[in-house]
Amino acid sequence: MSKEDTNRCELCETRRARRACPGIRGQICSVCCGAEREVTVNCPLDCPYLEEARRFERVPEPDPATLPSPDVPISDEFLRRHAGLIALISQTIVETFRDVPQAVDSDVREALDSLVRTYQTLQSGLYYETLPTNPLAGIFHQAIRRQVEQTRREVREATGSTPYRDVDILGALVFLQRVHYAHDNRRPRGRAFLHRLLVQSQRYAQARQEQESPIILP
Repeated sequence: MSKEDTNRCELCETRRARRACPGIRGQICSVCCGAEREVTVNCPLDCPYLEEARRFERVPEPDPATLPSPDVPISDEFLRRHAGLIALISQTIVETFRDVPQAVDSDVREALDSLVRTYQTLQSGLYYETLPTNPLAGIFHQAIRRQVEQTRREVREATGSTPYRDVDILGALVFLQRVHYAHDNRRPRGRAFLHRLLVQSQRYAQARQEQESPIILP
């Protein structure tokens, strides 16, 4: 095999390879990197080329006509009052993603969709849990529901009051549905939404660590 052959992109096998791709664990050309990123290639979130692409990525403009759960109003006051609940669900998604790193945004979307349907049935006085057929989506669904209900039960037992109602959980889920919708890059293996939650989680953890660190004066 000639040196020219060894320098060829391992996807198209025609263009010259320009970079090492951790997604295919081989060499890739810049054209295939851009075209196949999060389409046929599972890109690790710490890939420097993916991180660079995120900064310049133009997400398709959301269509108000296809906004998830348009019948559920979400006000600024709701977001302010239930920021902790939204953070709880977001952190559960992040922690679940760490357990199933092969998951992509569409898995989380399916989980949020099924959870919204579940809590909508509770509003009608019925209980019917709609589980996704997608196994990865099912993992997120069950993790979120378990964490939300466990936290609600623990707070109720400790204080005697319910921290949030089913309608509040529904609103928090719908808000995250819409955040997902706004950041979905429509790539089959895209993780733009998960990446956003992960970065927010890291910033929050760092801020808490800084607040808890002792101040050392000279």
